[in-house]
Amino acid sequence: MKGSTYIPYLTTFLPICSANPFLQVANTNGTAGAAACEAIGKSLAIENVTVNFAQYVTAGTTLNFTQQYNLQTCGDASALIERDMCRIASTVRTSERSELTLETWLPTNWTGRFLSTGNGGVSGCIQYRDLKYTLGLGFATVGANNGHNGTSGLAFYNNTEVVHDFADRSIHLGVVIGKQITAQYYGSPHTKSYYLGCSTGGRQGFKSVQTYPEDFDGVVAGATAFAFTNLTSWSATFYKIFGANASAPTYIPAGKLWTVIHNEVLRQCDGLDGVVDGILEDPSLCQFRPEALICGSKANGTDCLSSAQAGAVREALSDYYGVDGSLIYPGMQPGSEIFASRVLYAAGPFPYSVDWFRYVVYNDPTWSADTFSRQDAANAAQQNPYDIQTWNGDLSAFASRGGKVLHYHGLMDGIISSANSARYYNHVSRTMGLRSDELDKFYRFFRVSGMGHCSGGDGAHAIGNQISEAQGLEKEDNVLARMVAWVEGGDGEAPEFVRGTRWVNDTKALGVDYTRKHCKYPLRNTCVDPANSKKEEAWKCV
Repeated sequence: MKGSTYIPYLTTFLPICSANPFLQVANTNGTAGAAACEAIGKSLAIENVTVNFAQYVTAGTTLNFTQQYNLQTCGDASALIERDMCRIASTVRTSERSELTLETWLPTNWTGRFLSTGNGGVSGCIQYRDLKYTLGLGFATVGANNGHNGTSGLAFYNNTEVVHDFADRSIHLGVVIGKQITAQYYGSPHTKSYYLGCSTGGRQGFKSVQTYPEDFDGVVAGATAFAFTNLTSWSATFYKIFGANASAPTYIPAGKLWTVIHNEVLRQCDGLDGVVDGILEDPSLCQFRPEALICGSKANGTDCLSSAQAGAVREALSDYYGVDGSLIYPGMQPGSEIFASRVLYAAGPFPYSVDWFRYVVYNDPTWSADTFSRQDAANAAQQNPYDIQTWNGDLSAFASRGGKVLHYHGLMDGIISSANSARYYNHVSRTMGLRSDELDKFYRFFRVSGMGHCSGGDGAHAIGNQISEAQGLEKEDNVLARMVAWVEGGDGEAPEFVRGTRWVNDTKALGVDYTRKHCKYPLRNTCVDPANSKKEEAWKCV
């Protein structure tokens, strides 16, 4: 569930390496260009689709999105376009009470590949940064607004059709219509179809795999918002656990004390992977004991915890169970506490949870997070509109047609517990009755140590899943390039690891500090040469 703080937009793009065969397939039909763009804007005829504009955009043009859609809350105010394209913005009528905005970006020099991007949180924000990224790689790429504009869920209020768009209709129709537009523009259909998304976008990718297995040949999905209503309930618990302000005995304000807690997590658990380097390679091994920080006889509480505060930290890291004793959601993984404090622990009620309960579960704008209880979580799970939980473990239809999915999750994620991604992988294994080596044929999951929510973090987090996270375009360094290789190159191109890059001072312009191969689940990384821990060969998947 994407946080409300957006990644700063990058104005530069990776140069496309001519030596990379997976991203250098030329469009040979010769039909793309300004005249074709103008023509399709006038002639496009698809049921329930209205073209708002068709604009031929030349490389070097800066597009301003807030002027067209008034989406100041969405974060992507503008983008410098670095590849000639035809940009088609359209309105798609989804019911008598709902519609979505769809953007289709069609590069003049097309690779023949189609790609859909996803969304974040409960928002109706087209992820323009992902459109820019994938357009630059030669994909005909689409993005939709999830059936409403802005980052709020207010549009859900008394309108189940908008909820339907958000649950799955927007992403699916965007693909169906985007493929039709692509074929009409170029005069030929796409060769392969791909998906790239994280957080809610990760859930949308798996919703496609589970419910619309024909939509994609390859899916790259990260930090996936599986068990969506349960996730929304779990996110609501932290306001009750830690309290609203200093008047609550469990309250821990954002700032220094969370750094103290994080440092204690590292003191207790960092060495479990074989080296003390500030990164937990497998947080599931960390049985953190917050009671070690209790102030005791110390009067000053700026670097220690009260008994109540220590209890709250323990509760946050513990699994959350429902009124019937069943698991609602696994606890937050240790190592994420600094980021989680800024979004979940000490930032007031989680806005996406509040919106979901107000405008979907209860249709009551006066509902307050102060009243949240396990019964609310049960009510939300029972409602599960349009199966938004996205918890189906039978992926056989997708697998049988040769589809591939690369699933990743950062182990410093402070918004969605990475433990839930492992739980889903194991759910698929049990549901389909397949061992990991059998799942490997179509589904591989990677835990990325030192990676936050979709991006950033203290470790080798740059894996090419976003434009801001791309070190290069070689398949070993870029999950999207790897997916293209796997789909089009066969089983021999299946990923055995995901390589992440850590830049000096986490600044790409300063160059590479180190790289690390992140293991394919259920393996985990262990350091076998602590003196050379920044070298890839110092690590082994066990």
